[in-house]
Amino acid sequence: MKQKALTLDNNSLFRILLLSILAIVINNITLYAQEDKYKEYLGEVFDQETKKPLVFATLTLEGTNISTITNTEGAFLLKVPEENASNNVIISFLGYQTLSLPLSNFSEDKNKIGMKELITELPEVSLIVPRDAARLVRETLKKRGENYIDHPTVMTAFYRETIKKRRKNVSLSEAVVNIYKAPYSNDRTDALKLFKARKSTDYSKLDTVALKLQGGPFNALFVDMVKYPNYIFSDNYFEHYNFSFVNSTRVGDKLIYVIKFEQKPEIIDPLYTGKLYIDAENKILTSAIYSLNITNKDLASKMFVRKKPKNAEVWPTEVAYRVDYREKDGKWYYGYSNVLLEFKVDWDKRLFNSVYSMSCEMAITDWERNTDNTIPKYKDRVKSNIILSDEAIGFADPDFWGEYNIIEPEKSIESAIKKIQRQLKRGKIKGIGNGTAAR
Repeated sequence: MKQKALTLDNNSLFRILLLSILAIVINNITLYAQEDKYKEYLGEVFDQETKKPLVFATLTLEGTNISTITNTEGAFLLKVPEENASNNVIISFLGYQTLSLPLSNFSEDKNKIGMKELITELPEVSLIVPRDAARLVRETLKKRGENYIDHPTVMTAFYRETIKKRRKNVSLSEAVVNIYKAPYSNDRTDALKLFKARKSTDYSKLDTVALKLQGGPFNALFVDMVKYPNYIFSDNYFEHYNFSFVNSTRVGDKLIYVIKFEQKPEIIDPLYTGKLYIDAENKILTSAIYSLNITNKDLASKMFVRKKPKNAEVWPTEVAYRVDYREKDGKWYYGYSNVLLEFKVDWDKRLFNSVYSMSCEMAITDWERNTDNTIPKYKDRVKSNIILSDEAIGFADPDFWGEYNIIEPEKSIESAIKKIQRQLKRGKIKGIGNGTAAR
C-alpha cells in the first residue's frame, strides 16, 4: 500500500515531516569500547513528604561540569569517572532545598533521594520588589551578556526524540551531540556536531503514514530563550504580551520571581503563554515553561500544515516548551529543554481520527571552555533540516552509550525498546538491521 504524504511545519521552532516513502539504510559500524573507567549510579528523586517523583531535577557532580537530570518518573542515571568517586553530588529542584550528598554514600542502584520543599517567605526588606513585570523581563534579557557564559564553550549533550500513537511509543531516536556554543552576548547561531546516535521504530503502528521529525537537536536547542529571545520576545512582538507577577519561589538560597506572560486579547496571531522564573536579585532567567496559543484551530493549522492529502484534516492540539538553566561560578548556561507537539489527523470516511504526539528533549551532561573557539567545518555540522532517524539505526547494544551520561529512559520507553528488540530477533520487521551506527 502506498503511504500517504503529509507534512507539518512550525515556522519558529518545531517542524515535522510525514514522508511518503520509508527508506531504511542498514549500516554495520563497529563501535570501540571507551577506555576511560567510570561508575554508574541509578536512583530516584522525590518529594520527602508526598513521595511524588520530582521531574527534571538536576544532579551535578561537584567540582566538575558533569550532570544529568531525572526523567518523567523521577529516575536518574549518573555516570562518574572513577577519579571523581570522592566528590559530592549536588541535587537541585525549583522550590526545594538544594542537597549536597557524598558520592561515597551512593550504591550502584536503588538510591532514594528525598527533598524538602522550601517555605517561600516574603522578600527581604533590602530587596525592592519591582512593580513593572514587563520591564523586569526586558532588563533580564538585556543582561544576558553579563549573567550567562561569556566565552565560547563545547557542550556534550544527550538528545532524545519520541513519537507516540496515542499512548504507545512507536519511534525512539537518541544521540550524543557536541554543541559549539557562542557566548550569550553574541548573536551567532550555535553549531552542532553529531557524535553518536541510534534509533528504533515499530512502523506497524504508524498506519499508512510515516512520521519523522525534522530539525532534530535544533528543535530543543532553539528553546534556549536567553540565547534566542527573538523567537518569542522580539522587539516586534514584545508589546503584544501582558506580563504580571503571580508568586515567588526559590532555587537554593535564591529568591525567584515568577512572571506570567500571555498575549493580549486583541492580538489575533497565535503567540505564547507561560511562566518565567527570574532570579530576583541578579535578574537572571533560571527557567521558562510555556506553550503556543492554539485556540484558533484554523490559524494554528496554517502554521503547521505545509502539505497534506486532500482527504485528511490535520491540526495541533498542544504545543509546549520548557527550558532550564544551570549555574557555575556565578555564570549561568543552558542546561535542559524539551518540546511536545500533539496533533490529530482526521481522515474522510474513517470513524475515528488518529492521535499522535512527538516530543524531543536535550540535556547538557558536560562542557568545557572552547579556548581556541574551534568550530567544525560546515560539512561536519548537523544541518538544521536533519532527520535524526535517518542518521542512525539499531537499538540492540545495551552498552551503546558507554561512559556518556544520558537521561534515564522511562518504563514505557524501556518496554517499547524491549518489544522492538524481540521483533527484530524474530524477523517480524523486515528490512531493519539490528546493528549499531555512529557518525
